[in-house]
Amino acid sequence: MRWYLTGVVVSGFGTTAMWLVSGIWVKSLTGSDSLAALAAFALWAPVLLGPLLGTLADRVRRRPLLVALNAAMAVLLPLLLWVESADRVWLLFAVLVLYGAQGAVHEAAEQALIATALDEKRLGTFNGLRMTANESMKLIAPLVAAGLFARYGGGPVALLDAASFALAAALFAWMPVRETRPVRSGSRHWWRETAEGVRLLRGSPVLRPLVATGAFTMLLAGVNGAAIYAVVDRGLGHAPVYAGVLYAVQGVGSVLAGLVTGPLLRRTPERTLAAAGLALFAVAVGVRTLPYETTALAASAVIGLGLPWVLVAVMTAVQREAPTEAVGRVAATANTLVMAPNALALALGAGLVALVDVRVLLPLLALAGTGWAAGVAIRGRRGRRDRDPATSTPETPVPAR
Repeated sequence: MRWYLTGVVVSGFGTTAMWLVSGIWVKSLTGSDSLAALAAFALWAPVLLGPLLGTLADRVRRRPLLVALNAAMAVLLPLLLWVESADRVWLLFAVLVLYGAQGAVHEAAEQALIATALDEKRLGTFNGLRMTANESMKLIAPLVAAGLFARYGGGPVALLDAASFALAAALFAWMPVRETRPVRSGSRHWWRETAEGVRLLRGSPVLRPLVATGAFTMLLAGVNGAAIYAVVDRGLGHAPVYAGVLYAVQGVGSVLAGLVTGPLLRRTPERTLAAAGLALFAVAVGVRTLPYETTALAASAVIGLGLPWVLVAVMTAVQREAPTEAVGRVAATANTLVMAPNALALALGAGLVALVDVRVLLPLLALAGTGWAAGVAIRGRRGRRDRDPATSTPETPVPAR
């Protein structure tokens, strides 16, 4: 699957660059902070339709779908060369919405393809490497994108992203994967197939608590993200630009997380890894209240380490537990449920930071996170003990997985 990882690196580079530049582009043309913020929302909004969009990934073969999605974006993005004035910003927003929709389908198709192409024991390792590839691009792409935009404007960044999509389409086309046509569910109605994916997730005793843990983690992450500038200003006494340093250190932690996730998942269940990741994240958020630069940098690195563990644990569990014919729908539903709280929490956190001192707010987040992580770990241990034949009595048979 090295072709796939190379495709992830290439498309991830272009996507990160475009994500950064879109808001700057809108701000430079309109002078409006609210419209610049709306650019990020336009990219994110289609994730809310993830369960519906993910159904497409279960109706067709996944590799040709990935090729078509990347090729379509390669053709679409050059249209942004016409965005040269404020009255054409609508075109940028339209492309960003399509970009987000493409991303939701792409994510579902990727997870479904991995689940069918790889042995179950290799899923954790591969997902960890995928996370490392994505996070590595987040360290490089912003610098390249910012430099291109400052020198030439947004058009060349759009062309760079288009080129990355074209190359990714070629790499996915060359991927040596044999797929059979997906088996259709009993219902041929799009809405019913989508609902079936939601029911499968809701009815799974393995996936339901993991997705809830992921959603709660991203809720805390959103509030923590909203508080970052208060930490930089009030706690550390630095200018707002110092937040970029903390995010860079967090990115390094995420790269490391991806490298160690595979070995960890070979030794521990997804639920245990998710609990450990949430605990690390929560403790690091609490440490951010200390007014020392060293602890702030260390906390950022640990946050970068813990968050990916939760996300990779959820992703791997979906690929293992969901029926082959429904992986796309279940993955898209899980992605929506996990990521939506982050956006809502960013708005909530902005209000909380104005009302509550971060020296009180962040420890409360830490307590909530460690408490949830402890509960997940305890319930997971009880569940494994109940399923262990050595500790089960004849009157309490071990349920088959």
